[in-house]
Amino acid sequence: MNGLARPELLVTTDWLAEQLGRPEIRILDVRWRPDGSGHAAYLAGHIPGAAYLDWRVELIEPAEEDEILLLAGPDRVAAAASRAGIADGTTVVVYDDTQNLFASRTWWSLRAYGFESVRLLDGGLPAWAGEGRTLSNAQVSPQPATFTARSQLRTRLTTPDVRGLLGSPEVLILDARAPAEYRGHEGNAKRLGHIPGAVNVPVGATSRPGSQRLRDGAELRSLLHKANVTRGPRLVCYDGSGVLATKLAFVLTLMGHDDVAVYDGGWAEWGNRLDLPVER
Repeated sequence: MNGLARPELLVTTDWLAEQLGRPEIRILDVRWRPDGSGHAAYLAGHIPGAAYLDWRVELIEPAEEDEILLLAGPDRVAAAASRAGIADGTTVVVYDDTQNLFASRTWWSLRAYGFESVRLLDGGLPAWAGEGRTLSNAQVSPQPATFTARSQLRTRLTTPDVRGLLGSPEVLILDARAPAEYRGHEGNAKRLGHIPGAVNVPVGATSRPGSQRLRDGAELRSLLHKANVTRGPRLVCYDGSGVLATKLAFVLTLMGHDDVAVYDGGWAEWGNRLDLPVER
Protein backbone atom coordinates (compact mmCIF):
# COMPACT_ATOMS: atom_id res chain seq x y z
CA MET A 1 0.00 0.00 0.00
CA ASN A 2 2.86 2.35 -0.81
CA GLY A 3 2.21 5.81 -2.20
CA LEU A 4 -1.19 6.40 -0.59
CA ALA A 5 -1.91 9.82 0.88
CA ARG A 6 -4.30 8.38 3.48
CA PRO A 7 -3.17 4.77 4.07
CA GLU A 8 -5.12 4.60 7.35
CA LEU A 9 -8.35 4.23 5.34
CA LEU A 10 -7.31 0.82 3.99
CA VAL A 11 -6.31 -1.93 6.41
CA THR A 12 -4.54 -5.21 5.78
CA THR A 13 -5.57 -8.66 6.94
CA ASP A 14 -2.53 -8.70 9.25
CA TRP A 15 -3.62 -5.45 10.90
CA LEU A 16 -7.19 -6.63 11.36
CA ALA A 17 -6.08 -9.98 12.82
CA GLU A 18 -4.17 -8.08 15.50
CA GLN A 19 -7.24 -5.96 16.35
CA LEU A 20 -9.77 -8.78 16.82
CA GLY A 21 -11.51 -8.53 20.17
CA ARG A 22 -10.69 -4.90 20.84
CA PRO A 23 -13.86 -3.15 22.07
CA GLU A 24 -13.20 0.07 20.16
CA ILE A 25 -13.05 -1.80 16.82
CA ARG A 26 -16.34 -2.67 15.13
CA ILE A 27 -16.20 -5.00 12.11
CA LEU A 28 -19.05 -4.97 9.61
CA ASP A 29 -19.82 -7.67 7.07
CA VAL A 30 -21.88 -6.00 4.31
CA ARG A 31 -22.04 -8.80 1.76
CA TRP A 32 -25.16 -8.57 -0.38
CA ARG A 33 -26.94 -10.86 -2.83
CA PRO A 34 -29.81 -9.91 -5.19
CA ASP A 35 -31.76 -12.93 -3.95
CA GLY A 36 -31.55 -11.78 -0.34
CA SER A 37 -29.09 -14.46 0.78
CA GLY A 38 -26.42 -12.08 2.06
CA HIS A 39 -27.20 -12.84 5.69
CA ALA A 40 -27.08 -16.58 5.00
CA ALA A 41 -23.60 -16.10 3.50
CA TYR A 42 -22.62 -14.26 6.67
CA LEU A 43 -23.85 -17.13 8.87
CA ALA A 44 -21.96 -19.63 6.72
CA GLY A 45 -18.68 -17.97 7.67
CA HIS A 46 -17.44 -14.48 8.56
CA ILE A 47 -14.52 -12.73 10.22
CA PRO A 48 -14.72 -13.34 13.99
CA GLY A 49 -16.55 -10.55 15.78
CA ALA A 50 -18.09 -9.11 12.62
CA ALA A 51 -21.72 -7.98 12.74
CA TYR A 52 -23.91 -8.15 9.67
CA LEU A 53 -25.33 -4.96 8.15
CA ASP A 54 -27.76 -5.13 5.24
CA TRP A 55 -26.71 -1.88 3.57
CA ARG A 56 -29.29 -2.32 0.81
CA VAL A 57 -32.16 -2.29 3.32
CA GLU A 58 -30.83 -0.13 6.13
CA LEU A 59 -28.82 2.59 4.36
CA ILE A 60 -31.03 3.17 1.30
CA GLU A 61 -34.16 5.28 1.09
CA PRO A 62 -37.15 3.06 0.20
CA ALA A 63 -38.26 3.80 -3.36
CA GLU A 64 -40.51 2.42 -6.07
CA GLU A 65 -37.61 2.15 -8.53
CA ASP A 66 -35.10 -0.41 -7.22
CA GLU A 67 -32.27 0.71 -9.48
CA ILE A 68 -32.12 4.20 -7.92
CA LEU A 69 -30.29 3.75 -4.63
CA LEU A 70 -30.63 7.05 -2.80
CA LEU A 71 -28.96 7.54 0.55
CA ALA A 72 -31.33 7.12 3.49
CA GLY A 73 -32.08 10.05 5.78
CA PRO A 74 -30.10 10.79 8.95
CA ASP A 75 -32.53 9.10 11.34
CA ARG A 76 -32.54 5.88 9.33
CA VAL A 77 -28.74 5.76 8.99
CA ALA A 78 -28.25 6.63 12.67
CA ALA A 79 -30.62 3.83 13.69
CA ALA A 80 -28.77 1.32 11.49
CA ALA A 81 -25.40 2.40 12.86
CA SER A 82 -26.68 2.19 16.42
CA ARG A 83 -27.99 -1.35 15.85
CA ALA A 84 -24.57 -2.30 14.47
CA GLY A 85 -22.92 -1.05 17.65
CA ILE A 86 -21.27 1.98 16.07
CA ALA A 87 -20.69 4.69 18.65
CA ASP A 88 -19.19 8.11 18.03
CA GLY A 89 -15.76 6.95 19.25
CA THR A 90 -15.70 3.64 17.35
CA THR A 91 -13.34 2.67 14.54
CA VAL A 92 -15.25 0.69 11.91
CA VAL A 93 -13.74 -1.83 9.50
CA VAL A 94 -16.02 -2.82 6.61
CA TYR A 95 -15.65 -5.70 4.17
CA ASP A 96 -17.55 -7.66 1.53
CA ASP A 97 -16.64 -10.22 -1.13
CA THR A 98 -17.42 -8.06 -4.18
CA GLN A 99 -14.38 -5.86 -4.84
CA ASN A 100 -15.32 -3.78 -1.76
CA LEU A 101 -18.13 -2.15 -3.74
CA PHE A 102 -20.73 -2.54 -1.00
CA ALA A 103 -18.12 -1.80 1.65
CA SER A 104 -17.39 1.47 -0.16
CA ARG A 105 -21.09 2.31 -0.27
CA THR A 106 -21.25 1.74 3.50
CA TRP A 107 -18.09 3.83 4.03
CA TRP A 108 -19.62 6.71 2.06
CA SER A 109 -23.03 6.42 3.74
CA LEU A 110 -21.49 6.79 7.19
CA ARG A 111 -19.12 9.51 6.03
CA ALA A 112 -22.05 11.46 4.55
CA TYR A 113 -23.34 11.77 8.10
CA GLY A 114 -20.09 12.89 9.64
CA PHE A 115 -18.55 9.57 10.70
CA GLU A 116 -14.96 9.60 9.46
CA SER A 117 -13.40 6.65 11.30
CA VAL A 118 -14.30 4.02 8.71
CA ARG A 119 -11.76 1.76 7.02
CA LEU A 120 -11.98 -0.88 4.32
CA LEU A 121 -10.33 -4.28 4.48
CA ASP A 122 -8.08 -4.58 1.43
CA GLY A 123 -9.11 -7.68 -0.48
CA GLY A 124 -12.22 -8.21 1.63
CA LEU A 125 -13.31 -11.63 2.83
CA PRO A 126 -11.63 -13.48 -0.11
CA ALA A 127 -8.24 -12.17 1.04
CA TRP A 128 -8.93 -13.16 4.66
CA ALA A 129 -10.22 -16.63 3.83
CA GLY A 130 -7.58 -17.16 1.14
CA GLU A 131 -4.88 -16.81 3.78
CA GLY A 132 -6.47 -19.59 5.84
CA ARG A 133 -7.55 -17.28 8.64
CA THR A 134 -10.27 -18.24 11.10
CA LEU A 135 -13.93 -17.86 10.15
CA SER A 136 -16.85 -17.81 12.55
CA ASN A 137 -20.46 -18.97 12.22
CA ALA A 138 -21.70 -17.10 15.30
CA GLN A 139 -24.40 -14.47 14.97
CA VAL A 140 -22.94 -11.26 16.42
CA SER A 141 -25.51 -8.88 17.93
CA PRO A 142 -23.71 -5.82 19.32
CA GLN A 143 -25.07 -3.75 22.14
CA PRO A 144 -26.90 -0.74 20.67
CA ALA A 145 -24.70 2.35 20.62
CA THR A 146 -25.20 6.08 20.30
CA PHE A 147 -24.49 7.35 16.79
CA THR A 148 -24.84 11.06 16.08
CA ALA A 149 -25.66 11.86 12.45
CA ARG A 150 -24.13 15.10 11.20
CA SER A 151 -24.95 15.75 7.55
CA GLN A 152 -21.94 16.57 5.37
CA LEU A 153 -23.75 18.25 2.50
CA ARG A 154 -20.76 18.48 0.13
CA THR A 155 -20.32 14.72 0.01
CA ARG A 156 -23.63 13.98 -1.73
CA LEU A 157 -25.28 15.66 -4.73
CA THR A 158 -28.74 15.47 -6.26
CA THR A 159 -29.75 15.77 -9.91
CA PRO A 160 -30.44 19.56 -9.65
CA ASP A 161 -27.04 19.98 -7.95
CA VAL A 162 -25.20 18.22 -10.79
CA ARG A 163 -27.14 20.05 -13.47
CA GLY A 164 -26.14 23.34 -11.86
CA LEU A 165 -22.47 22.36 -11.98
CA LEU A 166 -22.33 21.55 -15.71
CA GLY A 167 -19.65 23.58 -17.46
CA SER A 168 -18.04 24.82 -14.26
CA PRO A 169 -14.24 25.01 -14.57
CA GLU A 170 -13.99 24.29 -10.85
CA VAL A 171 -15.70 20.89 -11.09
CA LEU A 172 -14.67 17.61 -12.73
CA ILE A 173 -17.40 14.98 -13.15
CA LEU A 174 -16.15 11.38 -13.16
CA ASP A 175 -18.10 8.45 -14.62
CA ALA A 176 -17.13 5.22 -12.84
CA ARG A 177 -18.92 2.86 -15.25
CA ALA A 178 -17.36 0.58 -17.85
CA PRO A 179 -16.23 2.31 -21.08
CA ALA A 180 -19.05 0.75 -23.16
CA GLU A 181 -21.69 2.33 -20.92
CA TYR A 182 -19.87 5.66 -20.81
CA ARG A 183 -19.67 5.76 -24.62
CA GLY A 184 -23.35 4.90 -25.00
CA HIS A 185 -22.89 1.46 -26.53
CA GLU A 186 -24.91 -0.27 -23.81
CA GLY A 187 -26.95 0.41 -20.69
CA ASN A 188 -30.34 0.02 -19.03
CA ALA A 189 -31.69 3.58 -18.94
CA LYS A 190 -34.01 5.14 -21.52
CA ARG A 191 -31.05 6.98 -22.99
CA LEU A 192 -27.44 5.90 -23.36
CA GLY A 193 -24.28 7.96 -22.95
CA HIS A 194 -22.88 10.08 -20.14
CA ILE A 195 -23.32 13.41 -18.37
CA PRO A 196 -21.89 16.23 -20.53
CA GLY A 197 -18.25 16.89 -19.72
CA ALA A 198 -17.83 13.74 -17.63
CA VAL A 199 -14.52 11.86 -17.78
CA ASN A 200 -14.49 8.06 -17.69
CA VAL A 201 -12.55 6.41 -14.83
CA PRO A 202 -13.72 2.75 -14.83
CA VAL A 203 -13.67 1.64 -11.23
CA GLY A 204 -12.84 -1.93 -12.23
CA ALA A 205 -9.38 -0.72 -13.23
CA THR A 206 -8.58 0.26 -9.62
CA SER A 207 -8.15 -3.39 -8.54
CA ARG A 208 -5.26 -5.69 -9.34
CA PRO A 209 -6.05 -8.12 -12.18
CA GLY A 210 -7.42 -11.37 -10.80
CA SER A 211 -7.55 -9.98 -7.27
CA GLN A 212 -9.90 -8.07 -5.02
CA ARG A 213 -7.05 -5.98 -3.62
CA LEU A 214 -6.49 -2.41 -4.76
CA ARG A 215 -3.61 -1.48 -7.00
CA ASP A 216 -0.73 0.27 -5.30
CA GLY A 217 -0.45 4.03 -5.04
CA ALA A 218 1.75 4.49 -8.12
CA GLU A 219 -0.65 2.53 -10.32
CA LEU A 220 -3.69 4.39 -9.01
CA ARG A 221 -1.94 7.71 -9.53
CA SER A 222 -1.14 6.74 -13.13
CA LEU A 223 -4.77 5.74 -13.74
CA LEU A 224 -6.02 9.09 -12.46
CA HIS A 225 -3.34 10.98 -14.38
CA LYS A 226 -4.46 9.39 -17.66
CA ALA A 227 -7.98 10.66 -16.95
CA ASN A 228 -6.59 14.16 -16.22
CA VAL A 229 -7.73 13.99 -12.61
CA THR A 230 -5.67 16.62 -10.82
CA ARG A 231 -5.79 18.39 -7.49
CA GLY A 232 -7.84 21.54 -7.36
CA PRO A 233 -11.22 20.89 -8.98
CA ARG A 234 -14.12 19.56 -6.99
CA LEU A 235 -14.62 15.91 -7.98
CA VAL A 236 -18.11 14.49 -8.53
CA CYS A 237 -18.44 10.72 -9.00
CA TYR A 238 -21.38 8.84 -10.46
CA ASP A 239 -22.21 5.49 -12.03
CA GLY A 240 -25.41 3.61 -12.80
CA SER A 241 -26.84 3.43 -9.30
CA GLY A 242 -24.45 4.91 -6.76
CA VAL A 243 -22.27 1.89 -5.89
CA LEU A 244 -19.28 2.01 -8.25
CA ALA A 245 -19.20 5.76 -7.68
CA THR A 246 -18.61 5.31 -3.96
CA LYS A 247 -15.62 3.05 -4.57
CA LEU A 248 -14.16 5.65 -6.91
CA ALA A 249 -14.79 8.28 -4.23
CA PHE A 250 -12.98 6.05 -1.73
CA VAL A 251 -9.98 5.66 -4.04
CA LEU A 252 -9.83 9.42 -4.65
CA THR A 253 -9.96 10.09 -0.90
CA LEU A 254 -7.29 7.43 -0.32
CA MET A 255 -5.10 9.28 -2.84
CA GLY A 256 -5.49 12.57 -0.99
CA HIS A 257 -8.31 14.36 -2.82
CA ASP A 258 -10.30 16.30 -0.23
CA ASP A 259 -13.37 17.65 -2.04
CA VAL A 260 -15.04 14.50 -3.40
CA ALA A 261 -18.79 14.09 -3.81
CA VAL A 262 -21.08 11.29 -5.01
CA TYR A 263 -24.16 11.72 -7.18
CA ASP A 264 -26.01 8.63 -5.97
CA GLY A 265 -28.96 9.03 -8.35
CA GLY A 266 -26.44 8.39 -11.12
CA TRP A 267 -27.32 7.32 -14.63
CA ALA A 268 -30.40 5.46 -13.38
CA GLU A 269 -31.86 8.88 -12.65
CA TRP A 270 -30.11 11.11 -15.23
CA GLY A 271 -30.48 8.74 -18.17
CA ASN A 272 -34.23 8.38 -17.61
CA ARG A 273 -34.86 12.13 -17.45
CA LEU A 274 -35.64 13.32 -20.98
CA ASP A 275 -35.15 16.96 -19.97
CA LEU A 276 -31.45 16.50 -19.14
CA PRO A 277 -28.56 16.78 -21.63
CA VAL A 278 -26.61 13.69 -22.68
CA GLU A 279 -23.32 13.15 -24.49
CA ARG A 280 -22.28 10.05 -26.43
